[in-house]
Amino acid sequence: MNILVVQETDWIKKGPLQQHHLMERLQKRGHNIRVIDFEVLWKENHGVYSNREVFYVSRTLQEVKITVIRPAFLRLPLLVYLSVMLTHTNEILKQIKEFKPNVVVGFDIPNSYLAFKFAKHFKIPSVYYLIDINYLFVPEKFLQPMAKAIELQTVKIADTIIAINDMLKDYYIRNMGADPSKTYLVRGGIDTQRFNPSINRFQIRENYGINNGDTVLFFMGWLYTFSGLKEVASSLLKYHGEPEIKLLIVGRGDLYEWLLRLKMNGLNDRLILVDWQPYEKIPQFLAASDICLLPAYNNNVMRNIVPIKMYEYMACGKPVIATKLPGIMKEFGERNGVVYVDRPSDVLEKAIELAKNREVMNEIGIKAAKYVQKYNWESITDQFETILEGLVGNKFEKC
Repeated sequence: MNILVVQETDWIKKGPLQQHHLMERLQKRGHNIRVIDFEVLWKENHGVYSNREVFYVSRTLQEVKITVIRPAFLRLPLLVYLSVMLTHTNEILKQIKEFKPNVVVGFDIPNSYLAFKFAKHFKIPSVYYLIDINYLFVPEKFLQPMAKAIELQTVKIADTIIAINDMLKDYYIRNMGADPSKTYLVRGGIDTQRFNPSINRFQIRENYGINNGDTVLFFMGWLYTFSGLKEVASSLLKYHGEPEIKLLIVGRGDLYEWLLRLKMNGLNDRLILVDWQPYEKIPQFLAASDICLLPAYNNNVMRNIVPIKMYEYMACGKPVIATKLPGIMKEFGERNGVVYVDRPSDVLEKAIELAKNREVMNEIGIKAAKYVQKYNWESITDQFETILEGLVGNKFEKC
């Protein structure tokens, strides 16, 4: 199959996410993948105009390179949306003509809406793959109602809808008009050869001055303002005692500068901030940690989702402290490696409690690794491939 993927986030700098794992495995199986993406971190770069670029990128499998096309756009507030609509429209039509996709897979709005409209015109099946509630990620709050209206239409015209977890699937059926008969569940996955409890933990600890007796709390990913890290770091600033606690964060985002100032004004070596790392190095950072964190606010953005980092945390045999997010609780339940707290400000107290009882902490980590063994990327790719082949061959079967 020729599979055209459209998304309005950065294929190269964000993630790896669900789509990176799936598409690289599908290309390895002999399918042809092209991705149209967007430079979501455009504010960090100079210049008003960004030219069209083409990349050949490996994110999860070094032997596979995906063709990523980034249309031109204006790096200007608000005008960026208009320019993206125009240039992505041209690029989608160009790829339909030249690449001749058998199926279009969309992950974001509004370019999924555009792609699905053209796909319907050219009788190409379309799949809307949900890993987030997309309209809520539009940074300008006043534009979110318009974004929701576009997403409602995107859901309506998609031939098939796939959600990464139960809560997200239910949300789109209840609130976004998704047809239950064409809405399916394909969960997140884990590469257990790459993420596992046997990885050497000492190299990273040595590199970053982490002592053997230190308990390391770990977070990776985009540092959203609602990530809860502000509360965790603030709690750590007030804590002085045993055991020694350090907070290791890998990633960038909205809170990065605030965290950097906190580090310089009191946390010092107790807060370790590391910029984005190559994917192949992430397991080493996970191995160096003792407890992993998902301390996010229980808001509209986080309530119904399951970030892929949760599977990676758990596969490395680490206990996870998470706030009581409904999607997380439904996915992992109780006593399966996740310890729940009510608020981000409660995280440090729970971490200290675990750190003082290493035997209990290790038992929770063992349960975590055991629980996620069933989330195998190959079987998940099988499910996704079956759905696509069914659509293309008009022999759609439920997985």
